[in-house]
Amino acid sequence: MAVITGTLKPLNDNILVTGMNFDSRVSAGGIVLPSDDGKSEGVRHRWARVWKVGPKQIDVRVGEWILLEHGRWTRGVKVVDDNGEEITIRRADTKAILAVTDEEPGDNTFGSHSKVNHAEFDPATFARPSFEQ
Repeated sequence: MAVITGTLKPLNDNILVTGMNFDSRVSAGGIVLPSDDGKSEGVRHRWARVWKVGPKQIDVRVGEWILLEHGRWTRGVKVVDDNGEEITIRRADTKAILAVTDEEPGDNTFGSHSKVNHAEFDPATFARPSFEQ
């Protein structure tokens, strides 16, 4: 893969991201989850760090971390950043952003319920009522 040098500027509201993790990982509970890269099942959303944004982007800023729906990014392109480091960037689908945070997420497991107190949990608070006919 060729390495791009020079200045890249995203157009319109496009977002360029870096820092996506495609390796296997270990959940907070110690379960080893193999890489899902290139798989069609068992896939997950991924966090990415915003590297550059287009002039019309108003939802995210450079340096923030965004959670993207699985597969809603382009293939990686290697570039040399301002510090002379070679990094891989991708274009994120702006309509596939699920969450934004200022800090790097520690655990990639999104939606984990490890801290829910099940003794106080009432499923009726979100269950759909049944309708009698």
